[in-house]
Amino acid sequence: MQQKPNRQNAPTKFSTFDPRYFSQIVVTSEPITNEWRRWIADSKFAGMEDRLIEQQLISHGISPSAARLEVSSLNQNAYFQAGHKFVHALRKLESHANILADLAALSPHSLVIDRKPNISRTDFLENYYVKNTPLILTDITKNWAALSLWNPEYLKQKYGQVEIEVQSERNSDRLYEINVEQHRQKIRMSDYADVVVNGGATNNYYMVANNGNIEKTDLRGLLEDIEIFPEYLDPQNINGTTFFWFGPEGTITPLHHDPVNLIFVQVYGRKVWKIIPPYYTHMLYNYRGVFSQVDCENPDYQKYPLFQKVPIIEVILNPGDAIFVPVGWWHTVKSLDISISMSFTNFVFPNRYEWVFPEITDNL
Repeated sequence: MQQKPNRQNAPTKFSTFDPRYFSQIVVTSEPITNEWRRWIADSKFAGMEDRLIEQQLISHGISPSAARLEVSSLNQNAYFQAGHKFVHALRKLESHANILADLAALSPHSLVIDRKPNISRTDFLENYYVKNTPLILTDITKNWAALSLWNPEYLKQKYGQVEIEVQSERNSDRLYEINVEQHRQKIRMSDYADVVVNGGATNNYYMVANNGNIEKTDLRGLLEDIEIFPEYLDPQNINGTTFFWFGPEGTITPLHHDPVNLIFVQVYGRKVWKIIPPYYTHMLYNYRGVFSQVDCENPDYQKYPLFQKVPIIEVILNPGDAIFVPVGWWHTVKSLDISISMSFTNFVFPNRYEWVFPEITDNL
C-alpha cells in the first residue's frame, strides 16, 4: 500500500503523519493459487533460481512484492525443506543413471539384443539373468506342438465352449491397463475367436496375462502343446506364473516395465517390441505403478521433453521366437498380425523383488 498527499486539503506544514490528508492507492495483484504454489515448488526442486521464478510470477500479473514474499516463505517452509532433501538424493540417483546411459552409448552393441538358438542354464544365468540383459532365443520352441497347432480356428474347435475372460472396450479408456477391472468381460472362446478373425485390426479387445485364463479355465489343456523350458523355468510352478495371450492385429500394450523377469514366447503371428533400458526410467514419466505416461505410438515431446533423449531398441518376434525381458526393462508391444503368445515368470532362479511404485496425481 502506498500513500500520496491530498494537496487540496493538506496543510502547508505538518510535523507528524496525519492519515486524514492522504488518499489510498491500491496495487492489484493476481492471486497466488495452489496451482502456482505447486509450480513454484517444482521449479525450486528443479534448480530454478529464485529471481527467475519471481520474474515468471510477475509476468503473469502477480505483484513483485507478493512474488518475493511467496518465494522467500517457501524457502523457510519445513515441509519444503524436508522434500528438498529427498529431491537431492533422487538427483544423485539420476546422475548415476545418466552415467550408465552415457557409458552404454559408447557401444553400438548396447542397442542390439543378442539372438541365439539356445543356451545352457549357466550361460543364461551368468550372462543375461544376473547381468539384467535381454536375449532372444530362436530355437528354444523347436519341440512345441503349439507352433503347428495353434491358430484361431484350432482354439475355436478345441476350446470353443470354454468361457474365457478378455479385456474389452479398451478404445474408450486411455488408461485401460491401469483400470483393468473395468474392462473384464466373459465370453465363449468360439465367439471371441470369431471376433478376432472378423473384426480387423483393433486395440479394442485383447486376452492378456491379467485375465488369468490358463489358471482359471479349461485352457490349461493348452500346456500339453508346449514344453516349459526346464533349463530356465520350473514346470511344477504354473499357477500365477504362466500366461496366455490372444488377440487381433493392432493390439497395443502401453509402455511399462514388469516387476519380475519374464520370458515371452511368440507362437502365432508377429509382434513388434520397443524396449528401453531401466537406466532411462527418470526420463519416462513413470507416474503410477509400472506405467509411463508416454504414448510411444505418438509421443508428445512438448509435454514429455526428456523422452526425446531416450533410445529405443526395436525388435520383431516371429513365431517360435522367445524373448527374455529382464526385470525393470521398459517395453511396449504391438501385434502386427492376429497373435497368440505365452509368457512365463516361473524361473528356477530367485525372481521376487522389493519395489516402491509411484502414485503421482494432479491432486498431490
